[in-house]
Amino acid sequence: MSDIDELQGRITAAMDRIAKGVDTLGAARAGPDPETEAALAEERVANEQLRARVRALKTRSDAEMADMRAEVEESQARMGQLDVELQRVRRANQQLLEASEALRAANADGVGDADLINKAMLAELEGLRAARAADVAEASAILAALTPLVESAGTQPTQEDA
Repeated sequence: MSDIDELQGRITAAMDRIAKGVDTLGAARAGPDPETEAALAEERVANEQLRARVRALKTRSDAEMADMRAEVEESQARMGQLDVELQRVRRANQQLLEASEALRAANADGVGDADLINKAMLAELEGLRAARAADVAEASAILAALTPLVESAGTQPTQEDA
């Protein structure tokens, strides 16, 4: 019988603990106090504001990155064009050098060859055209690099404005 009494006491103690746990759960379900709820609501609002700011910063960062990539690609295209024009100048100068050497050799022999003179003139004209195209490409690259600087300087207040 003592085992039954002992088991009954243990069951009663367990039932008391369960009742206390149920009371604690009931109090927890009733909700936290209004002060805690208000603080939690404020934190939720602050958290949402931070998320919105992060989204806005990411959007702005992505847009700026896309603009930078476009500028880099445009600059690379300009530099490529400048390189093409400089190669053209080098070829034209080489042709001019060869035509001039042939013309000098013909003049040294006392033979004035009209065909050599024409080739020299054509090579010189091509050299001038290539040099002009290279100058235009170089000026375009410089202008493209300076335009953002001039625009940003125009939007910043000067000492006279302050």
